[in-house]
Amino acid sequence: MHPTITRIQEVVAKGDDTLIAELLAEDIRFMPPTYYATWTGRAPVAAVLGHVGQVFRDFHYRRIMGSGVDWALEFQCRIGDLDAVGVDLITLNDDGLIQVFEVAMRPLKSVSALREAMNARVGTDPRFLEFRKALS
Repeated sequence: MHPTITRIQEVVAKGDDTLIAELLAEDIRFMPPTYYATWTGRAPVAAVLGHVGQVFRDFHYRRIMGSGVDWALEFQCRIGDLDAVGVDLITLNDDGLIQVFEVAMRPLKSVSALREAMNARVGTDPRFLEFRKALS
């Protein structure tokens, strides 16, 4: 297994954006499950993923599939009192850093709860006044 994939399993649920940032390419693109938009750039994406790690409870990866630069990491977690499952679709660049990170999740009720929780957290994080420029 690629060392970046091994490391992401160790840090993603901790919600520490500094640990996450070291795994991300400078120009990473992140597509969240909560809306059809893309976050671009290491600092904004690390901040978003850091907040996600604080919202998710009982997070763990169930299956890891892939090789080379393309990986699918199936996860399970709780958002409040709701169960959720999803897949992190990850593409690594030539340096072994995460270049593309896309998340698919279900059920809809859990995705809606994630969106509400994330909007509340991001709304109180002053970094996102600047980071809004990274959303397209």
